[in-house]
Amino acid sequence: MRAVVTRVKSASVVIDGETRGEIGVGFLVLLGVHESDAEAEAKKLADKLCGLRVFEDANGKMNVNPKDAGAEMLIISQFTLFADCRSRRPGFSHAARPDVAIPLYELVIGECRARGFRVETGVFGADMQVFSQNDGPVTILLDTKEL
Repeated sequence: MRAVVTRVKSASVVIDGETRGEIGVGFLVLLGVHESDAEAEAKKLADKLCGLRVFEDANGKMNVNPKDAGAEMLIISQFTLFADCRSRRPGFSHAARPDVAIPLYELVIGECRARGFRVETGVFGADMQVFSQNDGPVTILLDTKEL
């Protein structure tokens, strides 16, 4: 799994002109599922998201985890994170098909919620407009193959 994690002051997702999900301070997470991913990768990624200490402490150092910062999460599915860009037209053959990707995407969401986080989402496979007010900016790339 891959995730682009951006610390935000606010974020929202709009589908067909309607706001589907909206958060305040927290993480905007763009989440891609690889064809070889399984439950272990989903749990590993959720664990990392829920413990990533990138919020500032009283001294201005990135030392506070999301729970202590009162962070929320907006998690958006994004198969394009597994784009093969060797040619000018990206290929997506290594992104998981929906029958594999949806349950793993939902598992990450469920694991974060089970840890007490308010999690908003988009709609898997929908055409979405994502808005964010980046904070910092702080953007972290996570890949479960490297965690």
